[in-house]
Amino acid sequence: MATASPWQNHRLLEWALVAAVLVALIGAFERQVGVVQGQAERLTVQLTLKLLRDTLTLEQLLKATRPPVASTQPKTTNPFALLQGVPNFAGNATKATVGTVSPGNWVFDPECGCIGYRLRYPQGLEPTQEADVIWFRVEAVNGVFRLSPQANYRWFEQVLR
Repeated sequence: MATASPWQNHRLLEWALVAAVLVALIGAFERQVGVVQGQAERLTVQLTLKLLRDTLTLEQLLKATRPPVASTQPKTTNPFALLQGVPNFAGNATKATVGTVSPGNWVFDPECGCIGYRLRYPQGLEPTQEADVIWFRVEAVNGVFRLSPQANYRWFEQVLR
């Protein structure tokens, strides 16, 4: 049986080093892609929250310009019902059932009067949440609807309001 020459052993070591460097580069690239995807999702969530807040404000202004209605106003409202096009809205779900909703979707919990978003890329979210869902209470303060986070969420080092 012939033994491998020192030249062949050297070549094998070179290929092993190249493979190790490639694996490390691919791993670093995948990690960076995950961070960028998470940051893009955070921006999308912030834009949707702004849209919902603006919609609630507009609805309040419209109600103020209309004649008073005899019926009582609800304590809370589903802000998604006020939108023409509903972005990634999966319908009603409670905190107990939100785990069945696909990541990347918004829900409304009529039991608590909250909206929730099930994250696709929960890495970087503090504090970590059950079922990777962030919740915002829809509440009326002096007759004005507001969205308030139910925890002090920080996502990729930025406060999420």
